Amino acid sequence: MSDKEKEMETVTAAAENEEESMVIVFKKPYVFEHEEYTEIDLSCLEDIQASDMIAVNKIMKRTSPGIDVMPEVSMEYACNIAAKATQKPIEFFLQLPPREAMRVKNKVLGFLFGSE
Repeated sequence: MSDKEKEMETVTAAAENEEESMVIVFKKPYVFEHEEYTEIDLSCLEDIQASDMIAVNKIMKRTSPGIDVMPEVSMEYACNIAAKATQKPIEFFLQLPPREAMRVKNKVLGFLFGSE
């Protein structure tokens, strides 16, 4: 195997590991309630149950009434699920900068809808 092929294999493996990782490293430190965070670990999503998802649906119906055909693809749903899984207050996720919030949403959606 050539050096070029080895380098490509290493880059590909690193990208796959990053995609599989449930840790989101923030681009810049995030301060919440006087504490600085550089990352958030969402691996605890593995521990949520269907009852947690139902509870989040009930919260959303109370706080955002109206017809939502697929609430599980919304930012609000992702933030609520992340909050429930990490045991952090919902405000932690609601106050994230937009790009970091989208990364959380994408990670939650990827977890929920990922293929086996």
